[in-house]
Amino acid sequence: MISTVLAGLLIPFIGTAAGSACVFFLRNEIKASVQKALSGFAAGVMVAASIWSLIVPAIEQSADKGRFAFAPAFAGFWMGILFLLLLDHVIPHLHALTNESEGPKSNLTRTAMLVLAVTLHNIPEGMAVGVVYAGLVSGSANITAGAALALALGIAIQNFPEGAIISMPLYAEGRNKGRSFLLGALSGAVEPVFGGMTVLIAGLVVPAMPYLLSFAAGAMMYVVVEELIPEMSAGEHSNIGVVAFAVGFSLMMALDVALG
Repeated sequence: MISTVLAGLLIPFIGTAAGSACVFFLRNEIKASVQKALSGFAAGVMVAASIWSLIVPAIEQSADKGRFAFAPAFAGFWMGILFLLLLDHVIPHLHALTNESEGPKSNLTRTAMLVLAVTLHNIPEGMAVGVVYAGLVSGSANITAGAALALALGIAIQNFPEGAIISMPLYAEGRNKGRSFLLGALSGAVEPVFGGMTVLIAGLVVPAMPYLLSFAAGAMMYVVVEELIPEMSAGEHSNIGVVAFAVGFSLMMALDVALG
């Protein structure tokens, strides 16, 4: 079981690293229209994962509360929103399609703030995978190995373009391919770290599982609404992002149902 959990936690990181490796094969920076499509795809995956892999199981685990079965999911969801809101205000970062940094003022380079933005984005994804595998290990959360794998694979799939979105612009700015790849890959390293921490916490406090599941969902939804939707809708031809969102959503939904 330990090897299964470790493999599951590493799958999303592998997706980010694989995407970052695009810098060795592609010559030019990713076009804005492609970035919109990738942001839309990632948003669709994250919304579907938040619903089927996190919120629905959280409510099902609270069925004994009757008409108030929604309460733990409601509370956990808001804790996740507020947690990301806090991080968004205390960590300086810069999103890929903007030139104005967010968070406190700092002397960090543009590169550092771009990496921090993706790192901030990856924290809730790591927590989501961690809490689902914690539910699998505890055996009390009605989460199957297939469902946990579906979430890990879904996050890895949407991490692939994210890795490219980081490494390609870094290379275009003048950094060598090796350093660009390393920075892109490291932006996803927080996922297995926070995933492992979540597994340990959830394992110690099994009754908190519905709160932790919905907490991860709230954190991911914050990222979707605050970051990904604006990026996929910026400028002209926002329909590209919408179609990509639908593709990501339906793919993650299919993975969760087929493997779960």
